[in-house]
Amino acid sequence: MVFFTCNACGESLKKNQVDKHVVMCRGCQVLSCIDCGKDFCEDQKYGGKGYEAKAVKGDLKQQQWLEVKVSTQNMITLLLKKIHKAMNKPGVSAQLKAVLKQVSAYDNVPRKKAKFENWMGNSLRITNSRLHEDVWSILNSDIGKKEVKETSAEVEVDSTTKEMQNGHTDTKKKHKQKERKEAHQQTNGKIERKSKKTEMAVVEEEKLAKKKKKDRKRLRVCEEDENEDQNGNFKWKETIKAVLRTSPDQELPVKKLRKKVLAAYFSATGDANFKTKEEVFALFNQKINHNPKFRVLKDRVRLVQ
Repeated sequence: MVFFTCNACGESLKKNQVDKHVVMCRGCQVLSCIDCGKDFCEDQKYGGKGYEAKAVKGDLKQQQWLEVKVSTQNMITLLLKKIHKAMNKPGVSAQLKAVLKQVSAYDNVPRKKAKFENWMGNSLRITNSRLHEDVWSILNSDIGKKEVKETSAEVEVDSTTKEMQNGHTDTKKKHKQKERKEAHQQTNGKIERKSKKTEMAVVEEEKLAKKKKKDRKRLRVCEEDENEDQNGNFKWKETIKAVLRTSPDQELPVKKLRKKVLAAYFSATGDANFKTKEEVFALFNQKINHNPKFRVLKDRVRLVQ
């Protein structure tokens, strides 16, 4: 069976008697479990699901007294260092060392002298007022406070150093990612440039091939004209050039040029002509369209110097 003690009137209660007693006892705010010694506030029971305990004023002053804003574990560590340094000082009696060792086992040392002396007598069973005074003076010494400040500063410096290291690591990762991205872009750029160069080379080769084909065709026409001149046939090229030279700007309409050149052709060949009129027209068109010396612009022919 679980029993509780009312901190207001001191009455011992069973668990099923607690609710009735709270109504009857006006000063009942906290109940202590006799088995485990833990205190239970009524607000915890009736405060609802989202209940959050209010900060105790004494706890806030306790933290200010230690002059450090770190976790409870850090405060305990600082207190232990403070007591350990006092125990190692020369001239400290064995009895005082033993008391300091007992004090170091607690993390709820009172901050006021009167409560501290009561706590020493009730919790540690030490009634010697001289020991109370010695321990109190050690815990409130300026050296101890200075150590707390320095240790707190060290904790802050360590935290800042870790943040800087983490920031440096993040910067290093971002720099590596940027380098990989740039290398990837450069590789892709080289491939694209190589692809463009290949395409340009293919286009240039095609243009060159067309130009060579056109040059061979013109050369063949010129050779045919030369062969005609050598065999005593009608000199198409020379006749066309002569007609164009006598014309303004060395150009004439195609029909007019054809009329003059064909008149010269029939006059030169006479009865030796065995070609039809259509064949002669086709031959004339071939001479003006495939000879580099003549340029046909729509319905006009110009002599190229």
